[in-house]
Amino acid sequence: MAQETPKPKQQTPEKPRHQIAKRNGRSALCLGFLWCLVFAVWSFAPATLALSADDDRFLDTLERASFRFFWESADPNTGLVKDRSRADGQDPREVASIAATGFGLTALCIAHERRYFSRGEIESRVLNTLRFLWDGLPHERGFYYHFVNFRTGERVWKCELSSIDTALLLCGVLTARRHFRNPEIRRLGEQIYHRVDWRWMLKGSNVLAHGWKPETGFLKSNWDHYCELMMLYLLAIGSPSNPAPAETWHAFTRPVFEYNGLKFISSKDPLFIHQYSHAWFDFRNRRDAYADYFENSVIATKAHKQFCLDLRDRYPHFADDMWGVTASDSAKGYRAWGGPPEHGDIDGTLVPCAAAGSLPFLAAETIQVLRALRARYGERIWKRYGFIDAFNPQTGWHAPDVIGIDVGISMLMAENLRSEFVWRTFMKNPEATAAMDRAGLTVPGN
Repeated sequence: MAQETPKPKQQTPEKPRHQIAKRNGRSALCLGFLWCLVFAVWSFAPATLALSADDDRFLDTLERASFRFFWESADPNTGLVKDRSRADGQDPREVASIAATGFGLTALCIAHERRYFSRGEIESRVLNTLRFLWDGLPHERGFYYHFVNFRTGERVWKCELSSIDTALLLCGVLTARRHFRNPEIRRLGEQIYHRVDWRWMLKGSNVLAHGWKPETGFLKSNWDHYCELMMLYLLAIGSPSNPAPAETWHAFTRPVFEYNGLKFISSKDPLFIHQYSHAWFDFRNRRDAYADYFENSVIATKAHKQFCLDLRDRYPHFADDMWGVTASDSAKGYRAWGGPPEHGDIDGTLVPCAAAGSLPFLAAETIQVLRALRARYGERIWKRYGFIDAFNPQTGWHAPDVIGIDVGISMLMAENLRSEFVWRTFMKNPEATAAMDRAGLTVPGN
């Protein structure tokens, strides 16, 4: 069974080394230096060392199934990825989401790196996607509509121009920009990101708006409390063109919640808010004046597991290897539910991507859940694209669909646990590291 990903430790302080040298001379000093070198290698060991061969194969199977969704559920000409699909494939619906497309671009990078499919065809799909995003998909000052037709890019359902979903798309764009050596991919990735007018979305305030509609203007709601917004603000602060001021990082609230002795920054939101920004931005070993956000997500996941276990009187199937509720489909439609604190009329439904999205935070516990889910329920919940979106063991309800963003967070976090590939690739974007520095997210001691 996998263990939690070890955190890099500080180097051994100088004082003990000098004491050894004084006692034993040059040979002891060399021995001490060698010990420190071994210690450093161990401390910074990649996440792959924490996984058993069986766990790694299981996650590889999950990633391959996830990639199949992103390959088959995208239009090959536009690259836009469907918002959802039937779990067994063959879905006639044509509504794409730009968030799913952002996850999809990152999934293509992973598949290219792991050779899940023809590298040439993957690169061609990425190039088609970026070309369409640059000059085919309707936008306003670089921001895109939440839901569009996956063949034409036309806005559907009179949806909003979405700032957070544009951010999810841009994370995929920037991952592709750094992974592929193709000069056109790199140029288009840069142009798409630099075109965004972040100051416009601030609408004269110090917080970003949720979105905008051509019929009514800016939405009334703003990104003003801690949630998945960190990637949005960092992308805005790091942009070389029309950036948001660094002070906007301090403008959203960070309420502290306590559950069963566990204290962490959170609001009354589903578990995914602690996962999405971490899929691309590497917050490990960085903190600002408020928190270590990676550790905050670790604590939030621990609290969520305990919260689910505390519901066993109502839902006896919840167990140490059977937990996880986040925004998902339900028997009564889509629900933004979870806890702690409990919200969204939880009914015993289990959501596999709740555990999968927290794989880097609690490796052993989340892999245990995912493997138990598949072993116990088999083909009832595992289809062509991996896990179905949600199911309720108590009532027998099973979601007929998978949802792109839920498949996406599962695949990306599985890869980050296995190899740190998404973190390593995305953080090569100079704008990402510059944004974290401007926001005051620094490595302690530096």
